[in-house]
Amino acid sequence: MRADLATQVDLLHADGQRVVVRVSCSSGGVLISALGEAPGAEQAEDRALARLQQRLANPTAPAPVQKISSQPSLAPVAVEPAPKPASEPTPEPEDWSEELTAVEMELQRLNWDRSKEGQYLQRAFGHSSRSRLVRYGDLVAYLKALRILEPPLEPTAAALPLLRPALLKTSDELLGQLAWGAEEGRAFLVEHFSQTSRQQLSDAQLQEFNQSLQQLLLNAPSPQTA
Repeated sequence: MRADLATQVDLLHADGQRVVVRVSCSSGGVLISALGEAPGAEQAEDRALARLQQRLANPTAPAPVQKISSQPSLAPVAVEPAPKPASEPTPEPEDWSEELTAVEMELQRLNWDRSKEGQYLQRAFGHSSRSRLVRYGDLVAYLKALRILEPPLEPTAAALPLLRPALLKTSDELLGQLAWGAEEGRAFLVEHFSQTSRQQLSDAQLQEFNQSLQQLLLNAPSPQTA
């Protein structure tokens, strides 16, 4: 790497098993960056630097290159859609770098700095640091929520992501209020969703399931009229 190029290192994610960092440098008005993932921060930085050096040595190779501009890009990053829910839970991938890069691009599109991101994370997940998103499902939910937001928008007014654990907890409460056991719940799922388990439902279907249970509670006769 040329000595006149200054690099910047950003920590994108850290948990008990992995650290993801981004190393960036600018040259001629172009920002070039590379990601590195490893069990430790120093190893992740070394990997990111090695990738960055390869891209600088071979500028024709595909790389996440972005023009430096005072205005954020309004074009969302292109990533593969999340897989559709299957009967068996999809195992979490080991490499989250693609999703973390997509989050960074969405934050830039929204013109949100770390402070604004922290406000949104606090509202959505109860903490203000992205590094505490240790479940892959939460990271994907966060990314999906960012993609549907349109700038200009303050984080205090932005719609929150739909979190599956919260949906499952709500359905547990509704099933308890209906005094339904596993057999009644399974029969309702088969009749209305052609599934035998809530785990087989998508987030949207699980929300619809909860709404159906709420409607049953509203229509249930009160003890005085029963």
